[in-house]
Amino acid sequence: MAIDTQHISQRFKSASSRFLEWIKWQKWSLSPWLPKGLYARTILIIATPLVILQTVLLFVFMERHWNNITRRLSAATARDVAAIIEIYRQYPQDQDYQKLIDIAHNRMNISFQVLPKSNLPEQAPSPFYSILDRRLTKELARRINHPIWVDTVAQSKFVEIRVALDNEVLKFLAHRSHTYASNSHIFVIWMVVSSTLLLGIALLFLRNQIRPILALSRAAESFGKGQPPPADFRPRGAREVRQASKAFIQMRDRIERHVDQRTTMLAGVSHDLRTILTRMKLQLAFLGDDDEVIALRNDVEEMQSMLEDYMAFAKGDSSEASELTDIGHVLQEIFEHAKLTKEGVSLRVVPKSIPLLIRRNSFKRAINNLVTNALRYAEKIDITAMAGRKWLTITIDDNGPGIPANQREDVFNAFQRLDKSRNQNEVNTGLGLSIARDIIRNHGGDIHLEDSPLGGLRAKVQVPI
Repeated sequence: MAIDTQHISQRFKSASSRFLEWIKWQKWSLSPWLPKGLYARTILIIATPLVILQTVLLFVFMERHWNNITRRLSAATARDVAAIIEIYRQYPQDQDYQKLIDIAHNRMNISFQVLPKSNLPEQAPSPFYSILDRRLTKELARRINHPIWVDTVAQSKFVEIRVALDNEVLKFLAHRSHTYASNSHIFVIWMVVSSTLLLGIALLFLRNQIRPILALSRAAESFGKGQPPPADFRPRGAREVRQASKAFIQMRDRIERHVDQRTTMLAGVSHDLRTILTRMKLQLAFLGDDDEVIALRNDVEEMQSMLEDYMAFAKGDSSEASELTDIGHVLQEIFEHAKLTKEGVSLRVVPKSIPLLIRRNSFKRAINNLVTNALRYAEKIDITAMAGRKWLTITIDDNGPGIPANQREDVFNAFQRLDKSRNQNEVNTGLGLSIARDIIRNHGGDIHLEDSPLGGLRAKVQVPI
C-alpha cells in the first residue's frame, strides 16, 4: 500500500497553522490580564509551575495514596464488623452478649451494642466525608447482606455503623482513625508551608535581582531627560545586568564627549563668523545710507539671525543643568513679553504653581518659539497650562491661518518652511519648531499640532511630571 506523503505533509502543515493561530489567539486573549512589570511577571513565572506542581502532587496523593489507604482501612473495618455479625448469628451467646462485646472491644477495638428492632435512620448527606462514606458503605455492602446505615458526621472521633437483622439492630462504633487515613492533612500542611517559605525566599532574592534593573532604567530615563544620573547608580547585580549598566555608562560618556566636541567646534566656527560679520558691519557703517548699503546691512542682520538660529539648533540644550522651576513663573514671563507685541494674548495656569525639574532657559526658549510663531500669524492667542497626575500639558491656541493637517509633521523638520501659508518678507530660517520639539523631547515629552478651538492652530506640549 503506497503512502501519500504529499497529503500527509499538507495535513501536517494545516494542523501546524491552526495550532499557531490558536497560540496567537490565546496570547492576544490573555494579554490584557497578564502583569506588565518585570517583577510581577517573574513572580508569575516562578509561582505558576510551583502551583501546578503542588496541585499535581496533591491530586496524585489524594487519588492514589489517600484513597488506597482509606480503601484498605475501610475494608479492614468492614471485615471486623462482618466477623462480629457472623459470630453473633452462628454461635450461642450469653444473655447480655458481654463476651462478644469484650471480644469486639479488646480484639477489634470496636464498640458493639445490640438494639431492639427498629427502622434505620435516614442517610444524612456528608459532603466532607463523601469519599469515606462511599468507600466504607461499598466495603460493608460487599461483605454484609443486610440493610446498613453509616454516620461519619455526628461524632468527631467515631464512625457509627448500624446493621438491621431480622429481630434486632446491631450498632457499631469504630474509631475514625481506624476507618480512613486521618493524618493526610499533615502532608497538605507541610506542602503548603514549605512552598510558601521557599516562594518567600525566592521573592527576596528576586527583588534584589530586579533592583539593579530598575536603577538602570531610572538612570537611562534621567539621561534621556537631560538630568544627572542618580547618585547611587553603579553597575551591580547579575553579570548580564552589570554588563548592561557598564555599556550604558560607556554609551553616555561617548554621547557626552560627542556633544562637547561638537559644541566646541561650533563655538569656534561661530566666533570666526561673528568676527567677519562684525567687520562687515563696521565697514558698512562708513559707506553712508544709500539704498544698496541699507540692503547690505539687512542681509548682514539676516545672516546674524540665521547664524544664531543654526547655533541654537546644533548646540541644543545639553550645556544647561536641570533645576527645579515653577512653570507658572516661566509662562508668566513669556506672557508679559508677548503682551508687548499684541494685546490679544491670555494666560491660564492650573494650578498656579507647577514645580518641575527642567532646563529652565531651554524650556522657556521652546515655549517662546511656539508663542512667537503664533504671534507672527495670529491676532488672538490663548496659553493654557494644566498639570495632571503624570503629565504637564501646555497648549498655545491661535486664530491664525493654521497649517494643513498633512503638513503638520513636516514643519518640525529642520529648515522646513511653508511658503504658501507663511510670510516670506520676515526673517525665518525654519528652525523654530525644530528647536522647540528637540528641547521638549530632551525633557521626555513631545509637541503635537492640532486644530484650535479659536479656528487656527493649536500647539500641544506634553512633558512628564
